[in-house]
Amino acid sequence: MTRQQRDTLDALLRSAPSDPHPAPEAERLAFAAALTRPAPDDVATRRTVVGGLPALELEPAGAAGRGRLLYLHGGGYVIGSPDTHAGLVGELARRTGVRATSPDYRLAPEHPFPAPVDDGLAVYRALLDDGTDPRELVLAGDSAGGGLAIAVLLAARDAGLPQPAAVAVLSPWTDLTLGGESIRTKEQADPIFTGDHLRAYADHYLGDRDRSQPLASPVFADLTGLPPLLIQVGSNEVLLDDAVRLAGRAGADDVDVTLEIRPHVPHVFQHHYGRLDEADAALDGLARFLGGKLAAARPAPASRAQAASGPR
Repeated sequence: MTRQQRDTLDALLRSAPSDPHPAPEAERLAFAAALTRPAPDDVATRRTVVGGLPALELEPAGAAGRGRLLYLHGGGYVIGSPDTHAGLVGELARRTGVRATSPDYRLAPEHPFPAPVDDGLAVYRALLDDGTDPRELVLAGDSAGGGLAIAVLLAARDAGLPQPAAVAVLSPWTDLTLGGESIRTKEQADPIFTGDHLRAYADHYLGDRDRSQPLASPVFADLTGLPPLLIQVGSNEVLLDDAVRLAGRAGADDVDVTLEIRPHVPHVFQHHYGRLDEADAALDGLARFLGGKLAAARPAPASRAQAASGPR
């Protein structure tokens, strides 16, 4: 974990042009150009359709036949796609050893709340309907995609669907009212966002709707019944308190929750794997968590004696 790596990354992020009110299409192009990394060489990708939505499927070489990761990309509900996150999702899938599905959910302002939640739930339902055992399914997401992952599980719970084996969120955006203290106290430390940036995304996504409703801001939700949850966040980001408060809410609602705060790293620092030691360590930790929960939730294989004596 080197200070030089962190300082180099901080300087690079601060050098990027910043406009708190860009046109969505222009910002999408700039985001894709700056962030996109290809999937690892040993991860095969193919385009597919799941739940009526375009999606990218990423399958690591040697992946076990069982286990599936549903990943919801970040981007403030306005930008980002499975392509911009192919490198990150591919790395996580490779390290976990499971196939991943990354849906191209609809974005605001063309498709405001609750379109992304509806799309995420449609994909989750489709995976279950196609025979995926919920005990062999895990969810993950970063930034807005992290908040969306929690919202999808809340919607699934309320629809009577089973929960997956686990969920992991990276620098999740969980309070669209921007009520966390770190929106102000971490503004100078954050090399990417200010409160104005986040307010612009929230305006696109919610307009004049209530920003504290649970499916938009899961930090205000009753999280009872959600699966084991891992939250990773950096200390140099305005969304630090969104992660901390989500962990507190989950703990109060009897969810098995782990919060990891990495010092001196920025928003979704995991994107910088291979260039930042903390990013690789965090991805390894995510893989251990998700893989461990999948292994623990799977039914034990029948012994030879049990198989031989099966139904008569």
